[in-house]
Amino acid sequence: MAAKLKTLVVSAFKMHGLTLRSEACKYVVEVLGPVNEVEREDIIDKIIETIQKQPLKSSLIDRSVCETAVQECNTEHEDEGDSILYVIDAFSVPRFTYKSDRKKFIPNSTLGISKPSLHGTAEDKALLFRDRYTVLQQRTQRHDLFSPAAVGTDPNEHSKKFQLKPIEYLLGSTSKLGEIIVLGMLTQLKEGKWYLEDPTGAVPIDVSEANFHVGLFTENCFVLAEGWYEDGIFHVNAFGFPPPEPSNTTRSYFGNINMFGGPSSTSLKSSAKMKQQEEDNQDAMFVFMSDVWLDQVKVMDKLRVLFTGYSEFPPAMFVFCGNFMSTPKSNIRLVKEAFDNLAALICDFPQLVENSKFLFVPGPQDAGMGTILPRPPIPNSITEDLCRKIPNAVFATNPCRLQYCTQEIVIFREDIVTKMCRNCIKFPADGDVPKHFAKTLISQGHLCPLPLHVCPVYWAYDNSLRLYPLPDLVICADKYDPFHTTSVDCTIVNPGSFPRTDYSFKVYMPATRQIEDSKIGD
Repeated sequence: MAAKLKTLVVSAFKMHGLTLRSEACKYVVEVLGPVNEVEREDIIDKIIETIQKQPLKSSLIDRSVCETAVQECNTEHEDEGDSILYVIDAFSVPRFTYKSDRKKFIPNSTLGISKPSLHGTAEDKALLFRDRYTVLQQRTQRHDLFSPAAVGTDPNEHSKKFQLKPIEYLLGSTSKLGEIIVLGMLTQLKEGKWYLEDPTGAVPIDVSEANFHVGLFTENCFVLAEGWYEDGIFHVNAFGFPPPEPSNTTRSYFGNINMFGGPSSTSLKSSAKMKQQEEDNQDAMFVFMSDVWLDQVKVMDKLRVLFTGYSEFPPAMFVFCGNFMSTPKSNIRLVKEAFDNLAALICDFPQLVENSKFLFVPGPQDAGMGTILPRPPIPNSITEDLCRKIPNAVFATNPCRLQYCTQEIVIFREDIVTKMCRNCIKFPADGDVPKHFAKTLISQGHLCPLPLHVCPVYWAYDNSLRLYPLPDLVICADKYDPFHTTSVDCTIVNPGSFPRTDYSFKVYMPATRQIEDSKIGD
């Protein structure tokens, strides 16, 4: 039995590029001895995840490193208790880098990459685009259309395959090249002149005859461009996005590494216990609304109606997205008064105070630090009274993440739909903006595939906007009309502006994964 367990431990560590010394291996086997066989793999993954967070000098792991990791896991387990809902702020999302030679994601801490800083360096800006490209490239090359056909397969299968070419392949050619597919970033290196760029170079493109597939094609988004190359210009026949990849497929390649964040999302995602709790909580629900203007009497009246309706059956969480004032950059004293009034209103419903969580995600015009993403929570000086009266209130970053049982949810408050429509090269002919918007986010694997001058991002924290592996639910709170659409097992939802849509909002049922359109009528 011990030999079988030892083999399991050694192979698990090897899969992550780590080798255990004999004493370390013996210690881990002793720790896992009393553990139920069903839970062993989860615990091994957790220990490895904790070890990878340590500043390792070598891939050879000794006993002291394992002891520290086990101690941290025990402390973490005590802190977690039986909680099924975690809020993860954007600044604590794990940072990974894809290594093509090893074909795996490696934690930045083990690569010797320095901790991120708000005041990033030029290298951080370069890594921002390079990492986005690398993630999409490895995902595209694994897709059935681009992966090489197996030896001995039907010759017809070879004809159905495509091959990606780097831009240096074009630049190094002296003759005309026809029917080539290139993965690159759309950019304007010169005013009004479009280029396609990847880590190997940049080439001017002619888009006058290009057909655009589904999606909102903006500057700085990554595209698959099909066309022919002549006289130093790539003539594009068609633009498409890199093919998306379901979360289950991603995890089958990279295992249960914790790229989402949180105390133990690795084990929660595959936990049979959490899956059972998710199914048992049939009545659990999440209420999402945006532009909750606390300085408007009508909005406060509608919130009272909302709380009255839910007081008998409290939701798991109310998610309020900003802006929280109807006038931009309002006086801090007025903002504090508005939150104090909300606290007094919620306290009138003790059932909700006791059983529901209240999550507040700041909007672009709320009090605090600028409009650069990710955005810190609303300052404590404004929210401390509300937090004291309502212990279950959480003021989060924008964006933020939720881990509920086995489900991963991303919440983002930005007028991103509007900005993408305004900045796309060619507006979709059918005008079905929700379909094109959802396709863009899912294919790009990123919340904000826009130029940095349109939507600024802290360079070193761009990973917090990444959607890879794809989460189960993405809330993009925007002033655009409400919608929800599902693709590749990922649901994109816009609850719309609460006051501007006659007080409508969205309700999510995690047990059935259904979205309900709701409205507070007169």
